[in-house]
Amino acid sequence: MNRPVRNSAKALIIKDGKLLAIKIDDKGDVFYIMPGGGQESEENLSDAVCREVAEELGLKVIPKELVFVIEGVHGESFHRVDLVFLCELVGKIKGSVLHGDTNQVGYDWLDIETLISKPLYPSKLRRQIIDLYHGNKYQTYLGNEEAGDTECLE
Repeated sequence: MNRPVRNSAKALIIKDGKLLAIKIDDKGDVFYIMPGGGQESEENLSDAVCREVAEELGLKVIPKELVFVIEGVHGESFHRVDLVFLCELVGKIKGSVLHGDTNQVGYDWLDIETLISKPLYPSKLRRQIIDLYHGNKYQTYLGNEEAGDTECLE
């Protein structure tokens, strides 16, 4: 099977012990994802994450460092590679016009201390975000996450 590879730049935004996440309602199934999306041709990843956060949330961020890489090899029409950047929240963009994801119904600030039990996807990120937040060793490359993978409850 020949499926295209799609890079997706994601923003890890943490403030006051909470993670900013986009809330998705897919026919009553509510879950969270990090803001971000597909990299465009001739666009740097750091520019892509800034653009996506502005489009989805009307916020300005500064990407600080690439902290996680996770793949979605199956389940979509493309092979997804999520590149997650730790970002500093600068503030709101006045007059921004939002272009949210399909089924996006808002956003929430999720408590990092209880993140392992929250429906944040990809789920393999939950434990690693907690470790990063606490200054513990964390894994950068998380490999592939398939639909139906169990949550990481190490």
